[in-house]
This record gives sequence, structure tokens and C-alpha cells, in this order.
Amino acid sequence: MAIQVGDKLPETKFRVMTAEGPQVKTTDDIFKGKKVALFAVPGAYTGTCHKMHLPSIFLNAYAMKDKGVDTIAIVSVNDAFVMNAWKRDTDQRDEAIFLADGNADFAKAIGMELDASGNGLGIRSKRYSMLVEDGVVKKLNLEAMPGKVEVSGGDTLLGQL
Repeated sequence: MAIQVGDKLPETKFRVMTAEGPQVKTTDDIFKGKKVALFAVPGAYTGTCHKMHLPSIFLNAYAMKDKGVDTIAIVSVNDAFVMNAWKRDTDQRDEAIFLADGNADFAKAIGMELDASGNGLGIRSKRYSMLVEDGVVKKLNLEAMPGKVEVSGGDTLLGQL
């Protein structure tokens, strides 16, 4: 069952790259006591994610933070090394935390896993954006098609703040 507005995020773990190497961050570390704009993408560096979804987030980052967002988080079923390289290549103003969900534990825990095996990508995450306040989902924008950014972009979530 997919997560819904009003649900609390389950306790899971992510990996985040630090100067000391990959570190574990829990759901509480990321979301507890904070207003978080969470953006999930099927894969780092993939066409739609890299050329459409991420730019929509960074174009709206200042405005989201001006409206009370504490953290902008980007999650993908990739390892921490890939997510770190993607952050380095895209997040020039250090506006977001890039969360590695390498085994799709978070995606599965919230019912947002996507079987992209037919395209050689294995299990990934569906594309969505979510506003989370103190671990509770307040807004959820799920794309009908993983190759589109029609409702999950930064502009849509900004308009919901």
C-alpha cells in the first residue's frame, strides 16, 4: 500500500556522503522536527531526472525556503557515491541533501518502488514530490509516468506551500 497524505513516514535508513565517507541517516535524522520538500527520482543522471526534474527543484529552491521549508531532499535508488557525484554536478549552491536509497528500502517501505527491470534498471523509485512536516506527509504529488515531470516538480510543490 502506497503512503498517503496524513501518514507518518516509516523508520528507514539512507546513506549520505560526508567528508569521512558514506554515513547512515535515519528517517528521523532527516525529517523529525523539520519541514522537508522531498523529491524522488528513478535514477541519478537519467534523462528526465537530470535534465527536467532537478532543474525544476533548484529553480524554486530559494522560494521554497522562503516559504518555510527547512530542507530540500532528493532521494534515488542509487548508491551514496553516485548521489554524491550527482550533487557535485548539479547542486552548485548546496541547496539540497542527496539521499541514497541503494537497496530501495525507503521506496519499498512507502510503497513507491518501481520495477524498471524491463529497461535494465532493476528496482527503482517512482517519481514524486512530497511535503513532509515532522515526519508526516502533508502533500504528495505522484507522477503517472516515470518519464514525465508534470506534477512532481519544484514549481508544483512551491505552489502548494
